[in-house]
Amino acid sequence: MILQIENLEQTKLIAEKLAQVVSENDVILLNGDLGAGKTTFSQYFGKGLGVRRNINSPTFNIIKSYKGRLPFHHMDCYRLEDSDEDLGFDEYFNSDGVTIVEWGEFISDYLPDERLEINIKYIDESHRIFEIISIGEHYKQLEEVLNDDHIVN
Repeated sequence: MILQIENLEQTKLIAEKLAQVVSENDVILLNGDLGAGKTTFSQYFGKGLGVRRNINSPTFNIIKSYKGRLPFHHMDCYRLEDSDEDLGFDEYFNSDGVTIVEWGEFISDYLPDERLEINIKYIDESHRIFEIISIGEHYKQLEEVLNDDHIVN
C-alpha cells in the first residue's frame, strides 16, 4: 500500500492508529534515508501507545524501552552497519511488547520472518510517501487498518 503524506498531522494519525491495534510481539521496521521521518514516526507511535516519557532516537544506545499500553522497544540500528553483533534482538522481538526498528537492514539476519515494513521516502519538508509492506497474515490485518480514507485522502 502506498500512502501520500502531506503533513505531520497525517504522519501522527497513521502512527497513532497503528499504535491502537498492535499487539504483543509485533515488529515494525521503518526504512528511509536520514531525515525521512523515522524517529518522528516512532515518537508519535510511542505517544499513541501511551508512553509519557520523551522519546528520542536511541542512536548511541541502540535500544530504548518505554512503558505504555504495551512495552515499547525502540531500536536504531544505524551504528550497527558492518557489524554482526547480536544484542539479544530475539528477547525484544519475542517479549510482551512491540518493537520499532529503524535501519533494520543492518540487522537483517536477526529480524523475524513476519513483520510490518514502512518505507518512508522524503519528498520535501512536509511531504512523504509511505510504502507499507505486510509480511504475514497478522500484519496484513494491521495494514488494512491503515487503509482508511480518514487518515489519508
